[in-house]
Amino acid sequence: MSPVIPILTAPTAAGKTALALAIAARVPLEIVSADAFTVYRGLDIGTAKPAPDERNAVPHHLIDIAEVTEFYDVARFVRDAEAALHDILARGKQPLVVGGTGFYLRALMRGLPLTPPSDPGTRGAIEAELHSRGLDALLAEIAGAHPAEAARMERNPRRIVRALEVYRSTGRFPGEFGTSPPAFRYQVTAFTRPSAELEARMHQRIQVMLDQGWPQEARWLASRVEPATLPRPTAWQALGYTEALAVAEGSMTLSEAAAAVLGASRQYARRQLTFMRTQLGAIIQTVDGAQAELSHHLVIR
Repeated sequence: MSPVIPILTAPTAAGKTALALAIAARVPLEIVSADAFTVYRGLDIGTAKPAPDERNAVPHHLIDIAEVTEFYDVARFVRDAEAALHDILARGKQPLVVGGTGFYLRALMRGLPLTPPSDPGTRGAIEAELHSRGLDALLAEIAGAHPAEAARMERNPRRIVRALEVYRSTGRFPGEFGTSPPAFRYQVTAFTRPSAELEARMHQRIQVMLDQGWPQEARWLASRVEPATLPRPTAWQALGYTEALAVAEGSMTLSEAAAAVLGASRQYARRQLTFMRTQLGAIIQTVDGAQAELSHHLVIR
């Protein structure tokens, strides 16, 4: 049987990287990142990418592997992650998957959806509808055809667009196509912090990122990839870059941007926690509980 690969996940700003590095100081391991946006070279500040010294101390995989002009999706992630895991294990090392992109983790654990490849034209048209009609209208269309599928969307715009793209082309939703078999078995360790503490960490991190030059990073991204392009480029779907660009262009103050990103981060964290429980089957623990569980698993492997 294939080895059981540990996964560490938590909502945004909870401290996944710090906990993984703390464990790595006690148990030598290599980290495989499961984040939809740290794959992009140049998106360093706004994605809270592990610092160079952290990546030098502990080997990291799947960071800085794509240009911002590229479309990086879940299928490519699973291929890249499984290749990295095979490589780490072949060298006799211990892998740890770390990240908060839930649908990437679900695909890794359950296999890739056997849905048709994306059609840029159809996707672009639906993204235009998203802007003109709004999220609720598109979600209502899904609910009218398949209520359970609508609930599974969890109001995630990217997933809603993809679901409608597949449905309008095939008459079936992505969840109805089944999946390919996963390459490994996984054990999920999930944690969070008390809501007030988590929000304080979000607020502090947003302030630090803005002070470190997030608006300038967003301006650089806009110089490489037009944010208004349809279908919307993957890199521009990263949380907060639209607000950071607005600061750089003078249409938003730092305090206005910080408040907007904090509100979006709160909502995202709630969706992440729901996804961990319902889709990954995770029991949400404290930080100390997660560290103890992972350390025990890694030592007895």
